[in-house]
Amino acid sequence: MTQLQLLLVAGTHGNEINGIWLFEAWEKSLSLINNHGIKICKVIGNPEAKKAGKRYIHNDLNRSFLEESFTSINSPDFERIRANELIKLYGKEGENPCQIALDFHTTTASMGSCLVVYGRRYADLALASLIQYKLGLPIYLHESDKDQTGFLVESWPCGLVIEIGPVGQGLLNAKIISQTKLIVENLLDQIQQVKKLNLFFPEKLIIHRHIKSIDFPRDDEGNINALVHPLRQSKDWQLLKKDDELFYQLNGEIIKFEENEPFIPVFINEAAYMEKNIAMSFTKRELWIVKNEWKKSLIDLINQE
Repeated sequence: MTQLQLLLVAGTHGNEINGIWLFEAWEKSLSLINNHGIKICKVIGNPEAKKAGKRYIHNDLNRSFLEESFTSINSPDFERIRANELIKLYGKEGENPCQIALDFHTTTASMGSCLVVYGRRYADLALASLIQYKLGLPIYLHESDKDQTGFLVESWPCGLVIEIGPVGQGLLNAKIISQTKLIVENLLDQIQQVKKLNLFFPEKLIIHRHIKSIDFPRDDEGNINALVHPLRQSKDWQLLKKDDELFYQLNGEIIKFEENEPFIPVFINEAAYMEKNIAMSFTKRELWIVKNEWKKSLIDLINQE
């Protein structure tokens, strides 16, 4: 049977450097974080983008884990080549197979620390429930968005994205690094507890389920002509109701939220999402029962050896 091994990724986006800094410090001082004897592969997701101080070279690596990425051998796209390389090295049938992928990111939005889960895989939800119970982190469930696909963690049997912010792109921040270290330590601790079958799953978890993303208002030529309203800026995770201020134009006109159903916005005015024409994403907060099938899936995955 395959021995449990974790893939820890920082720098999937080359200008998100706090996780990279922590991983490099950890490499120099192996006692910096207790790995609980778990086999770990630490990698810089996009080393070329890191060298260039850019988010990516040709395309977003965290949108490049698509089936065509693994069949386009001669692709000139660096990120497709890198995605293929990571799968060959660390995929479930790779040279050094990992069962769980943890992908560390930072955001310019006022998201604090949170987990991002893609879809409804049982093991993902079970692991997220353990961390939410331990640290109280919000969980953003990203699904049903045909324009946003090909995420790194989806290519492993279990995987979570950890988002920490706010911090500017290319800036080191002691608080962000400390929060990253805390989450790494707790993830490793919880995985070790699952290995020992010495764990406590919560009865429920709070999910913020993705509904849709919205763009900035634009003029006839496609230029942004309204900004995130000051009352909405930095208000991630806070309920947005009908007639609340949404966008602001310099002539004083206010564009209000017009939907009858309240939503909770996340990634408000995220710098990296401007190129994706996303001003913010809307979610619904839901309370889910932690199912036995989820628990079994995670326990079986971690204890398969």
